[in-house]
Amino acid sequence: MTIGYGIFSGGLDSILSVRVLMDQGIEVRLLTFVTPFFDADKAMASGRIIGLEPKFVDLTELHLEMLQNPKHGYGRYMNPCIDCHVLMFKQAGEIMTREGGDFLFSGEVLGQRPKSQNRQALQIVAKESGFGQVILRPLSALALPQTRMEEAGLVDRKRLLGFSGRSRKPQMELAAGFGIKDYPAPAGGCLLTDPVFSRRLKELAAHDSPLEARNVELLKWGRHFRLPGGGKLIVGRNKNENDVLEGMARPGDLVLQVCGTPGPVVLLMNHASTDLDLAASINVSYSDAPDREIRQVRIDGLERVMEAQGRAKKEFAGLMI
Repeated sequence: MTIGYGIFSGGLDSILSVRVLMDQGIEVRLLTFVTPFFDADKAMASGRIIGLEPKFVDLTELHLEMLQNPKHGYGRYMNPCIDCHVLMFKQAGEIMTREGGDFLFSGEVLGQRPKSQNRQALQIVAKESGFGQVILRPLSALALPQTRMEEAGLVDRKRLLGFSGRSRKPQMELAAGFGIKDYPAPAGGCLLTDPVFSRRLKELAAHDSPLEARNVELLKWGRHFRLPGGGKLIVGRNKNENDVLEGMARPGDLVLQVCGTPGPVVLLMNHASTDLDLAASINVSYSDAPDREIRQVRIDGLERVMEAQGRAKKEFAGLMI
């Protein structure tokens, strides 16, 4: 039995690459990599569509290390797509080798993404991963050089495809042919391509080296400020975010909340003593206290209460990330 290990994001291309191989009688095993920037939700849902359960692999530590200095640089935002693909194929190849598989595959389509899926980029990924001889891209195989698996007859090249370009029409037609109607929309699932998140991450990297997973995860929540003393302040926007910020606080952090008035939880990290008055004032300003009112602010971490006056939010605009 031929065994292929697939890098499975859960998108339509991933689903189709799996079905193309399964139709040849190939045993398919799915690997879904997880970081703070992309999770397993879509892969879990798509796995159910094709009746396979992915194996989830936490890539956070290696991915954060790569992210700070990607050999091939970033895309439009903070997305190091080529280096990310190299890392995934390298890790997938090591798993395949340990478990006794025959080849790797992905749902990549030649030319679909101008930077990371052009012919040169695919060659770079194949070479630098160390597993280039056993990487198959079933949806574009006929537009790419023949692989060792095809030459050996482990995979029937005649039953692969030659998709290229950015049109989704061929994939949608193939999905209909397989009877697949329920699949994820082709929206990007990586936070590194989001302009707001990327801006926050770039700012964090300038202050937090090496990047810490907890601090990266916090970028997803609340309003973010960098205070003059260097402290990082995060203001919750609703109850859910307030609960998250409280739950992610750790020793050395301060958690601020206005006493007796509805308002946000504020998380203050890496603070200087000069940041505390301003942090308390921001806390009052984003609460339901009337403008310019003085309120007491409880500070967990110092186990004290202090008074602070609210101010117009526009006064903090230059500090917002």
